[in-house]
Order: sequence, then C-alpha cells, then structure tokens
Amino acid sequence: MNPGDVGPLQSSFVRAFGAVLIAALGIASCAGGSSNATTGGDVPSWLSPAAGSGSGGSSNYISHVVVVIQENRSFDDLFATFPGADGASEGLEKLASGDQYVSLQEVDLASPCDWGHSWRTYLKDWDKGKMDEFNLEGGGVKCPGKAGTAVYQYVNPSEIGPYWTLAQQYVLADHMFQTQGSGSFTAHQDLIRGGTTIDESQTESLVDFPSHHPWGCDSPPGTVTTLLISHPPKALKREFDKGPFPCTEDFPSSGGYYETLRDLLDANSVSWTYYSPPVMGGTGGLWNAFDAISAVRYGPEWKTNIHNTNDLFSDISGGKLANVSWVVPDDVNSDHPGDGKDLGPSWVASVVNAIGESSYWNSTAIIVVWDDWGGFYDNVSPPFKDQWGGLGFRVPMIVVSPYAREGSSGPGLVEHEQYEFGSILKFIENIWGLGQLGTTDTRAASIIDCFDFTQQPRQFQEIGSSYTRAFFEHQKPSYLPVDSE
Repeated sequence: MNPGDVGPLQSSFVRAFGAVLIAALGIASCAGGSSNATTGGDVPSWLSPAAGSGSGGSSNYISHVVVVIQENRSFDDLFATFPGADGASEGLEKLASGDQYVSLQEVDLASPCDWGHSWRTYLKDWDKGKMDEFNLEGGGVKCPGKAGTAVYQYVNPSEIGPYWTLAQQYVLADHMFQTQGSGSFTAHQDLIRGGTTIDESQTESLVDFPSHHPWGCDSPPGTVTTLLISHPPKALKREFDKGPFPCTEDFPSSGGYYETLRDLLDANSVSWTYYSPPVMGGTGGLWNAFDAISAVRYGPEWKTNIHNTNDLFSDISGGKLANVSWVVPDDVNSDHPGDGKDLGPSWVASVVNAIGESSYWNSTAIIVVWDDWGGFYDNVSPPFKDQWGGLGFRVPMIVVSPYAREGSSGPGLVEHEQYEFGSILKFIENIWGLGQLGTTDTRAASIIDCFDFTQQPRQFQEIGSSYTRAFFEHQKPSYLPVDSE
C-alpha cells in the first residue's frame, strides 16, 4: 500500500481497524436490503455508512463476491503505461552478445500467437530473477520459432478501454502474482484452493496441464498430470506426465488434503456458483475448476452450483446471485491470445454493468483477475520462491465495489500491496468467518486494503464498451475450449 494515497484519518482507520472490521462483516442472504449478521460482534457505529445510504439504511457491507477470471495476460501487457502503476517502457532480452534493452511496442489486443507459458517457460523467462529470456519462448503452431521481441509489448489502451476505465474509477492492484509459475489449469485450481499439492506431506504439486482434455474427472481414460516434487533444500523436480488422473478421487491421500473453498463455504452454509462456458457434451467440461473435484463432479452440486456463463445475467436479474461466484468467459470473449479476438473487455464491462445496475451493487465486490501471464513480458521479478513453484509472474487485478478505496484526489487508486491468488481466498474466508484452507491463503495478505468501509457506498456509473450486455446475453456459445494450456 502507498500511505500517500489516503488521508491520515482514513489510513488510520484502514490499517488499525481492518482486522476488526473484516471480522465484523457478515452474511446477507439477498442483495441490497439485509443487515449483515456478524461473527465477531456488531460493526462499530463509527465505521458504519451514514444512515440512509444504500437500501433501507442497512449496513450494506460485502455479502457477494464475484471473481471474474480472464486469460493469459501479464500486468505490463495491459497496464505498462497506466499512470502511477509499476509499469515499464522497455525490457531485457538475452542475446548471444549479452543482455540488451528493447522498447515495449504498442499492439492490438487481438493477437495471432499463443506464447509459451508452462513451468519450464516460466523458469526461462524468470532466469533467476533477471527477467531477460522472454525472447527465447516459442509461439506454437501459428508462430513457430522463438518469440524474439514480439512478447515485449503492451496493448493499445484504446483497445482495452473498459479495463482502463475500471482501473481509473476503482482499484488496480499492480503487485498481484500468480500462485505458481504455470499455466491455466493450475491457476484455476489456485483460484478455488490456493495451491495444488496432492499429498499429505505437501511435497507433490500439480503443474502445467493434463495430457488430454477435458481437464478433470471427465478426462479420457489414461489421462495423466505433471508434477513438481519438492525435497528441500534440493531444487524442485518436474516429473512430466507421471502424476495421477486429474480427478481428486485418484489423488494420493486426497481425503482432507485437497479441500477447496467449496468445502468451507458448504460447511458454513454460504452459497456459491461456478459459471463456465458450455462445451460439447456438457457444462464447462474443459474449463471448470470443479470438474477436477470428484465430490462436486459426481455429486448433486454439479447440477445445482455449476452454471453456464450466460446464466449469470439472468441470475442477477432474477435475484439468484450466490454469495460467492466464479465466472469464466466463453472462448470468444476471452483475452487469451492466438485467435484474433477483442471481445474480452466488453464482456467484462457487461458483467460489471449487470451487477452495478442491479440491487446487488451495494453489497458486492467484483474482482477481475487474469489467470496467468500468457508468456508476455513483465518487468517485476516474483518476490520469492517457495517449494511449490511460486510465486509466479504478475497479472492484473481490478477490484470493483461501492467500497473500493479512493485515491487522495478522488476515485481511482493503484494499490501496491503484494498479493497472490490466496489473497482473494483469504478475503472471502474472512468475510464469512470460514476459517482457512491452510494453503497459500495462510501466508497471503488479504485484499482488504483495496476497500474503505468508512466511506458511503458509491453510486455506480455504467462502464462504456464497444459491445453491450444485450450482445452477450444473446450470443450463442462457441462450444470451444477457453484454453488448452
């Protein structure tokens, strides 16, 4: 956090009473009008919004969290030039003659190349903290050979206007790191669990992606995973395609050792929904993190808690938004490079607008986050290395809420606190007093510093975009996988 971004009284409240406040946040079973029950005593009166603000003068603190998951972009790729952020105008590339700086080039959001972003690519890009080998990545079938300077880029801000508008009005976190230096399969697991260790001793972690898709219990027979084996103080060892079938019932000692946030939510009667795009043969079979959780995939919650992405709009309109939601876009609405798409910013805007213009606004925190760096250059080296392959590279995170903190001169704040995906989980755990999973949520700093509950809830202002909510509500599913890496 940058103390200069808040006034002295506000800063004192946030820092000194943050823990008290978050313990006091409770559960509201419906949007807009319910007073929040608390687990640690009533919210102190001097921390409550002014009487009459919001619906019915009720406390209207956070009782809904919506995690919107976009794809494969580093922080610098989207926000290198954002005012006040830790961005860059150039980066290091490794050549035979030695390292040299190359200027970041402005590009379109639509990109033909899907750059490497596996565990090995992460190690190469990172290069023991020098961050100078991004140019040595490969680009896959569409872009054979080395990446060269192509990954040293930033997207033209005019092409991602909704993201910049959200960042200018709410909170942009410029030090959010992936839990692990890996691709989308493990990243989506980290966003429901905070880690991918599969054994009691926590020395074996899933990494990269399964050998076949769909990923999870619906994978074809014979599908295997790749593991990172930790034997401190020795270096991590990658065992390619030697891990178990990607379904928790096949994980060694999985009972109790691969709990997800779903277990804590269910135990505390807090509702949740995972929205993912349909694929041929079922609901989000490829791109639903809970497809790897056998208790969900083979239990009643696969029908009650797993919804198609577009159901989010009708659930908001119909008053059916769960307390906690994860939302994954259809392939054509993803920021994933390689398919020449540019609908992602408008899709995110449509989700934010749907919530902002509903009765849920005053009780909701929307967290927009990108799952991995997608092979694009980033200038900030991960702050530490752990025994599970993390931290990974920076990805953008935007926190949208009527209680989003403001800067000293008004709406819009760049938060410099160090976060990881476990920070999102800790925030959710603390709101409802769920306890902890005991993964990276234990060490992570909660994103509570992105909020100021001393301020009256802001009035929502529509986020402008090239495509409207109606466009996405009537959009037919592509039935394409969001990613395969």
